[in-house]
Amino acid sequence: MSKLLEDIKKLRALTGAGLTDVKKAIEEAAGDLDKAIELIRKRGQAIAAKRGDHEAEEGCILAAHEGDYAVMVGVKCETDFVAKNEDFIKLVSSILEVAKAKKGASKEELLAAPLADGRSVQDHITERSGVSGEKMELGVYEFVQGAFTTSYIHPGNMLATIVAFNEATDAQVARDVAMQIAAMAPVGITEEDVPADVKERELNLAREKAREAGKPENLVDHIAQGALKKYYKENTLLDQLFVKDNKLTIAQYLQAQSKSLTVTAFKRVTLKAE
Repeated sequence: MSKLLEDIKKLRALTGAGLTDVKKAIEEAAGDLDKAIELIRKRGQAIAAKRGDHEAEEGCILAAHEGDYAVMVGVKCETDFVAKNEDFIKLVSSILEVAKAKKGASKEELLAAPLADGRSVQDHITERSGVSGEKMELGVYEFVQGAFTTSYIHPGNMLATIVAFNEATDAQVARDVAMQIAAMAPVGITEEDVPADVKERELNLAREKAREAGKPENLVDHIAQGALKKYYKENTLLDQLFVKDNKLTIAQYLQAQSKSLTVTAFKRVTLKAE
């Protein structure tokens, strides 16, 4: 194998850039690989900057848990083709490992944190953006802490959940709850977690429906309160019917494992429109 071919192979492995871009950079750098790498990175930064106003609606979300900590990260891109690229998924996986190590870091701290080669998460995202020609950004970063945690990644890497519990439980029980959250998209753990504006919206919708149905005005508020209770049962985690056994609510399913077992926090993120 000639030295040029060896250099091209090496640079493609280091940068992920295409054959033409790598060959051009080596020629412009007169065979100096360090300069060639710098040229590729600078071009990548320029391309990434030009894509800044584009929409990044695809991507990859990964999640992990260990003991009392669970975390998810997701890098957004423009197309499904790039989202399924092996190097792109490896990048997201590397960022997830940093997020696990930087327990509880802010998003800014995570972006500034170094990967294995010493360059920051943000530098790697920018470089990958340049190589792919697509806008990329760290669009997802969430974590939860609790006595016991779990995580779930839905097939396709477009949806993930992380959950914290107040005490240890069976791993399958925890996974069942994580999958429930993925499937049913609760807005909170209990009705106390439902935002005030959401409650008011649901009450107003119920009042409007009651009036349209010709219900007496003195019954409208009572009907609206009943509708709100129904909303809570359908949209708060502990009150939801368990998707694997709809004779039980999630609260009842947890209490069957331990009378005191409950969920203390969860995050659910999807890149798909719902």
